[in-house]
Amino acid sequence: MPPFVNAIVLWVHLFSAVLFVGGSFFMWIVVVPASHLLTEDESERTRIVGRIAKQFARVVNPALLVLAVTGLYNATWYLPSMGALFDTYAGNLLLAKLCAFAALLVLLYVSNVYFGRRITMLAKEGRLEELKALRRTSRLVSFANLGLMTLILLLVALMQTA
Repeated sequence: MPPFVNAIVLWVHLFSAVLFVGGSFFMWIVVVPASHLLTEDESERTRIVGRIAKQFARVVNPALLVLAVTGLYNATWYLPSMGALFDTYAGNLLLAKLCAFAALLVLLYVSNVYFGRRITMLAKEGRLEELKALRRTSRLVSFANLGLMTLILLLVALMQTA
């Protein structure tokens, strides 16, 4: 491919990563703490954060698809052959990145489909004790997601030096 096409694909990949990772950290560093300032009612706060998260998902879900497709395209830069995935330093980093991304997708699915819907339902029903218990587990999964995102960014940086 011409260098111009490679540059465009890389830019789209990086922009999607910025939306996804930056937005995810923004949700946890800004939106969730700010929701405590808006209302003391746990049910209402959950609905507010849930609506923001739903809107965020409309942006993030396509960005994840774009990340996967452009990431596979960009991977060809590091792999002269499939064997290089296991036999070279850059290939090993790429393999670790792919595994971390796959784990992230699984955790995101669990977090969004199970926790998101269940938390919203418990808030609507006013079952606050169950909501608090589920939130504790949900937070652990969310922190694991943020950790995986950070690991992926570190692996990308290491790949640039390989």
